[in-house]
Amino acid sequence: MWRYYLKHHLQTLWFRDPKEDMVFINGRAVQMRATLLLMIPVYMVYVLYTTVLSPSWQVWSGQIPQETFEMTENFNVLYEVLAYRTVYDFTIPSLVLFYGLFEMLAGMWVRTSYLSPTIHLTAFLTRHDEPKWEPLKPKRFAWAIGTVMIISCLLFFNPDSFARFVNGVTASTLLPTDENFMPDWIPLLVYVCLLFMLSEAAFGLCWGCKFHWLLAKLGIFREECYSCNNVDFGKRQRQQALKDQVKRLAEKTDQP
Repeated sequence: MWRYYLKHHLQTLWFRDPKEDMVFINGRAVQMRATLLLMIPVYMVYVLYTTVLSPSWQVWSGQIPQETFEMTENFNVLYEVLAYRTVYDFTIPSLVLFYGLFEMLAGMWVRTSYLSPTIHLTAFLTRHDEPKWEPLKPKRFAWAIGTVMIISCLLFFNPDSFARFVNGVTASTLLPTDENFMPDWIPLLVYVCLLFMLSEAAFGLCWGCKFHWLLAKLGIFREECYSCNNVDFGKRQRQQALKDQVKRLAEKTDQP
């Protein structure tokens, strides 16, 4: 039994048929994968609150502010105090972001999907659930949005390393190495990513797929949105009719 399952798992993974012209993936596994990867934006929100959004200057313990008897242009009194600035190490957050980037890129194509641990795990955990087949292309567009967000966050947390790399390649001072050249609103992308992944994990709502549908409607994408044009409006009615039929059969069985 396990040999058969392992062979089937390696052949299909979370695809309906990897060799189809239009590839479909199991939406149940996608939703569970979003639940697992939700830990990344949650961790990054914690990192933001403890580093970027927290005061970087700390007053030395036991220090009492001393008045300098000077004032600013707005008539604010200036005080002198011994303080130190906290220097943060973003190595671990960067490694976490790199793993999230790897997961986003791995899920975009059939062959690279076999490299993703979360895809293997969620395909295994949802093997007994009824699959919900969804086209890969809208999900690929959604993960492309996630890829852009993660790269932006990586550049925000490591501006000096990227600047030195670019300046070394171009043999010029194209980017500054003594200040962050990324916009201050970049950390907001962490909250946007958290919202997107929480919607997918909790409700199965893919905002990136909605954007894909909108761009298809506007004609920016040549291919139409398969999911939107192939909605089974009678599925709910058939399910309700089946439930009613089972209920009537149960009532007949209970009758003496």
